[in-house]
Amino acid sequence: MSSDLRKRKKDPNVNNVPSQEAVGEKKDKKEKSWPFWYCCFKKVVIVLLVVVLLLAVKVYRDNEMVTRQEAALRSLGNEGLFLFSSLDTDKDMFISPDEFKPIAEKLTGVSPTSDYEEEEALDPNGETLTIAAHYQPLLMETMTKSKDGFLGITQSALSGLRNWTSASLPSNMFFARQFKTFLPPKNKLDVGNPWWILPSELNIFTGYLPNNRVYPPAPKGKEVIIHKLLSMFHPRPFIKTRFAPQGSVACIRAVSDFYYDIVFRIHAEFQLNEPPNFPFWFTPAQFTGNIVISKDASHVRHFYVFVPNNRSLNVDMEWLYGASESSNMEVDIGYLPLMELESFGPSIPTVIFDENGEVIDSRHAGGEPIEFVFEDINWQSEISWQEAAKKLEVTMYPFKKVSYHPFTEAFDKAYAEKKLVHSVLLWGALDDQSC
Repeated sequence: MSSDLRKRKKDPNVNNVPSQEAVGEKKDKKEKSWPFWYCCFKKVVIVLLVVVLLLAVKVYRDNEMVTRQEAALRSLGNEGLFLFSSLDTDKDMFISPDEFKPIAEKLTGVSPTSDYEEEEALDPNGETLTIAAHYQPLLMETMTKSKDGFLGITQSALSGLRNWTSASLPSNMFFARQFKTFLPPKNKLDVGNPWWILPSELNIFTGYLPNNRVYPPAPKGKEVIIHKLLSMFHPRPFIKTRFAPQGSVACIRAVSDFYYDIVFRIHAEFQLNEPPNFPFWFTPAQFTGNIVISKDASHVRHFYVFVPNNRSLNVDMEWLYGASESSNMEVDIGYLPLMELESFGPSIPTVIFDENGEVIDSRHAGGEPIEFVFEDINWQSEISWQEAAKKLEVTMYPFKKVSYHPFTEAFDKAYAEKKLVHSVLLWGALDDQSC
């Protein structure tokens, strides 16, 4: 080996620095040594680690919540825990001031009006109407489990139902403007075109609302007038039902120059028990009715809403035997003879002004109402009540787009149309809450 070669080997600065081409070749070889599937595998592993971490946190929180619930059960007992749970609406095992409001109002007898106020101020001189509530209690003999001791039913389980013998508020006065909630949106002004007053909030992700609740949430927006109306029957109406169908739907039945005749359908339920008794849910089949209202909501000619009683069963009932959502539940069904609200007459103003703004007539507190003669309404376009009700029914229950026929008529129709018969046998009706 020559001295030049030895010198070149010993000297690190001589010919030992790889060329740019060599560096590039090594880099390419390094990159090629990490295949695409390996990079994807690393990402999947990272995602799995994050998921496992989140699950671990959830399990920890769930275990902590179970520990708190067990401690609360030992300290409060079953009835005490139920009362606590009924107030703890967000289920975090702590009661905030807002959550404590219902029991505070119950104890003090003072209910703040801020939660129930309309979104806009009402004119104190605006037209008013009086609405009457008519109610006859459920016929207990129509229940299969109405007798004490049947399948372990105790007196306390049905106490709220047995004690509800009359309307909570036989009559109440409303401003005509409060009924603007029932007016159609601008894109639903055609006769028979349904819209949602209160849309359903239930879906495959939300499932259903919990059963172990006692006090309804404060109504907001369009819920206010419906809550106020149904509160005339019972002090604890729930405007949003636990199960579908949920919400309120309406359509125009008839229209004139100044008025709408609007048919509507409401699904709501009532909580009849209070702690220490466990929840008892009373769910009428439906509330259906109509309102004749001016297009600017300044005048209501007529208002009527009722629970249909043309079927042998029209109320669903469910009650819990424990404080938690997973407690055993009993169900039954029954017949309610009468549950309706109706206006005494058209809305009338409390004060009448002349063209100069001077008061020419007024109604004093407790005095006689102002006398009016109301003109007849000439409807320019209309459909029948049955047609309008069918529109709402199909909106609530899309399966009703298919025609259903009585058992005795189905075979004749199938024979005539050469079709098969699909038979459905139910205890109650599929198109309301009575089954």
